[in-house]
Amino acid sequence: MTIQQLKYVIALSEERHFAKAAEKCLVSQPGLTIQLKKLEEEIGIKIFDRSKVPLKPTELGEEIIEKAKRVLKETNEIRNYVISKKNELKGTIKIGVVSTLSPYLIPLCLGELQKVTPDIRYIIKEATTVDLVRNLDNGELDIAIMATPTGEKFLREFPIFEEPFIAYLNKKHPQAKNEYYKLEGDDVNNLMLLESEFCYNSQLLNICELESSKSTPKFSYQINSIESLKRMVKADFGFAILPWLSTSGEKDYNNAIGLPFDSPIPVREISLVTSDTFSKKLLIKKISKVIYDCLPEELKQKTNHKKIRWDDSPYFVKSISD
Repeated sequence: MTIQQLKYVIALSEERHFAKAAEKCLVSQPGLTIQLKKLEEEIGIKIFDRSKVPLKPTELGEEIIEKAKRVLKETNEIRNYVISKKNELKGTIKIGVVSTLSPYLIPLCLGELQKVTPDIRYIIKEATTVDLVRNLDNGELDIAIMATPTGEKFLREFPIFEEPFIAYLNKKHPQAKNEYYKLEGDDVNNLMLLESEFCYNSQLLNICELESSKSTPKFSYQINSIESLKRMVKADFGFAILPWLSTSGEKDYNNAIGLPFDSPIPVREISLVTSDTFSKKLLIKKISKVIYDCLPEELKQKTNHKKIRWDDSPYFVKSISD
């Protein structure tokens, strides 16, 4: 017994004519007849007396028709309930944000997000990409804001914007007075990175290839924040390639300067990411719109760019120097 068969029964009870009922159900008359016969055979009774003109339900058929109407009503209520739950903007939502983005994006949009969704309590967690993917998989997070594509089949990705990378240089750097930065010479050996667990590194270069280089770094320093990288650059220990938002709020670079890359500009795609079972589509639309609307206008402009995956190979440094 199927919902569709019950719909055919109700249509027949209303139209009392096979051809008209089939037309109403957008199905061929033979198709409707076959499905009715299958249903009658399954339950062991005749629902309609075909000898009557117009078609007339049998005594038991009348009861079956009334029950079918109740079943369809309940089915519609279930469907409407699910839709309302999907669109419900209340409760607790756990959002993870990749740590190279969180300190710069969340302060821009959290206030507006609370205004747009006042009945939702947000729990924000900073994490690495690896942890975000794992937490989405095990249900510890509802949504992640991170660089994509992830390459994970169990995740759904909803792109919001593309964030350019810039070169963050000490003012003593040979290119500090240039209009654009171009990777050249010994710069690759002076590029400072976050700790190896950060996917941000993979966007910049292949760590193994750097470690296998004939050049030996002057020092080894495990850095776990972009702000630490910036301080090291200002102290003239090297240079960094940073996401645009991490420097956009700086009024005084002090001993450093941020230089854009020449076209095509390297960018990373930033998306909302959920598990494939997450159903609150309206919430995804609301959050995406709030984030985009709160972005600086510079990030909304379309430019000639080169998208860098966080797991790209060949490594990023080679990509931007081509």
